[in-house]
Amino acid sequence: MPISIRKDSPSPSSRPQRIAFDNFEVDLRSGELRKNSSRIRLQAQPFQLLVLLLVNAGQVVTREEICRDLWPTNTFVDFEHSLAAAVNKIRDALGDSADTPKYVETLPKRGYRFIGKVKSEPPVVMFRTETQESEGLAAIVAAKTGISSSRMLARALAAVLAVAALIAAALFIWKIVGERRVALSSPPRIQSLAVLPVVNLSSDVGQDFFADGMTEELTTDLGKISALRVISRTSAMRYKDSKKPLREIARELNVDAVVEGTVARSGSHLRVTANLVQAFPEKHLWAESYESEVGDALTLQGEIAQAVAREIQVKLTPQEQNLLAAATSVNPEAYDLYLRGLYSMRGAESAGSSEKAIQYFQKAIEKDPNYAVAYSALSRVYSIWIPGMTRSPRNLMPKAREFALKALTLDNTLADPHAVLGMIALFYDWDWSAAEKEYKQTMALNPNHVWAHERHARGLATQGRNEEAIAEAKQVLALSPTPSEWDYPIWVFILTRRYDLARERAQELLEVAPNWVWGHFELAQVYEQEGQLEEAAQEFLKADELFGMDPQRVTQLKGTLAKSGAKGYWKRTLENYKESAKSNYVPSVLVAEACVRVGDKECAFEWLERGFEERDDLMINLKVEPVFDSLRSDPRFQDLVRRVGIPQ
Repeated sequence: MPISIRKDSPSPSSRPQRIAFDNFEVDLRSGELRKNSSRIRLQAQPFQLLVLLLVNAGQVVTREEICRDLWPTNTFVDFEHSLAAAVNKIRDALGDSADTPKYVETLPKRGYRFIGKVKSEPPVVMFRTETQESEGLAAIVAAKTGISSSRMLARALAAVLAVAALIAAALFIWKIVGERRVALSSPPRIQSLAVLPVVNLSSDVGQDFFADGMTEELTTDLGKISALRVISRTSAMRYKDSKKPLREIARELNVDAVVEGTVARSGSHLRVTANLVQAFPEKHLWAESYESEVGDALTLQGEIAQAVAREIQVKLTPQEQNLLAAATSVNPEAYDLYLRGLYSMRGAESAGSSEKAIQYFQKAIEKDPNYAVAYSALSRVYSIWIPGMTRSPRNLMPKAREFALKALTLDNTLADPHAVLGMIALFYDWDWSAAEKEYKQTMALNPNHVWAHERHARGLATQGRNEEAIAEAKQVLALSPTPSEWDYPIWVFILTRRYDLARERAQELLEVAPNWVWGHFELAQVYEQEGQLEEAAQEFLKADELFGMDPQRVTQLKGTLAKSGAKGYWKRTLENYKESAKSNYVPSVLVAEACVRVGDKECAFEWLERGFEERDDLMINLKVEPVFDSLRSDPRFQDLVRRVGIPQ
């Protein structure tokens, strides 16, 4: 097993028996944490993590080092969940805080650092003596001390046990902080990678949609390999045209390797290159060039994914081998239209871009009625409501279901249609067991499917299965290191009442993307639940503006907030919601929440009933949505929860 040691760590012969800081003491012999001589209960794994941080005090201990030393056999998901739980238990034991740390500092996406002042007691020096004859030794000692042989034997046994405990402790520390050169002597395993944006080498810049589409498709193919953590396409695309060194990109994405590629298109002919580069240390592992026709691009991408798997010595399961080999030729014009649809859908999350994507996917199906992936993409567009859409869930979800089922009829190896069916089951049918079944099927086909993990996390949260929901949300964060993708995990943290996690991630998100609308919307929710109502209203107003609200309304809201505070803001917002609902679809639960905020209980129930009739997907949050806490004791609210069918 690789061993982590800092160059300035003490040698085994001089390592301390106790490590002290402030009024705390860690006893390495007994495995105990004490405060002012009183023992503090701390389980074995958090204790070992605390020791690892202490012996490397002042230095960053990376997540990879922690995983290697303390969780060598766990899966990635188990590690993420267990690490977060262990750090929380350490902080609870020390009375520490993630927001204002005194002892354990979090370095987002990197690891942890112990920042307290550490002091250690001098080591116990053990001398070797010449071997003495055991016979008569106890008697000699007894004669000189007046202690009986039997008592001496007991004391000798106790001494042996004490020494054994000390040796065990020393071996534990040696395991944790042993020579780093051992780790460097064997090549690192590649367990995570990112597909960087494929570079368009065609003379026509209008072919960028094709290169971006190939990036997404290759990411999807590699994501089918369960032994790899594959970073989401959205997170990787931020490095399009980036001049950052590869090592820096890999560090920011927290991956072991990257796949780079180029595509040159001339008519229907493609020339594709692919390179696999190890990040630490930087080393080219594999490169290949391919010639192909556009219609065979999907087959080509499967070949590249298999080649990458072979090079990094990942063992594919029989199912994974079949999935990567399942792609067939497609009508070139249909494939072109499909990629243009993806490009439109990804270009901007707006009602207009979604409508344009729908048109491209429909044209692709006209060119090739058996093109399963186009049906799948069409189902996904219909399954997601975006602010500005005039259609309600009753108009959208039946179409989404129709196209998802059609896609699976044509190709049952696709993961996306199962994810869409899971969303429909949860958001529209309100069938939690069917949704969970579909999400699990999605992840069986693509373990790195980000939005399946996102929606599954929300489904778990709405049932009150908080620990499972948080673990899924953290898996999303691992697959999506880019903060602009964190809105769903943050929402899950809010629904599970983990406002500390939600605030930390929302603030980090807004540091990187100050104008990301969902960051402001979710930070507003955190402020509201923490009692900072004026600050919350300011953030909600910022989100209104970024959502594209009419400037005149924004000006009115700003004036109202300045004059009448948060209550005035919500009264004006409620009026705006009601006015907009006359001509556009406004989620009824949002209106009901505004009613609660102005203290109008009857208004809230009126709009919740409308939400029930419209199948508003926010209805599934009733059991856990903090805004509705004031309504929970009302029999009408309890009846709504029962009718929605939320598992108890």
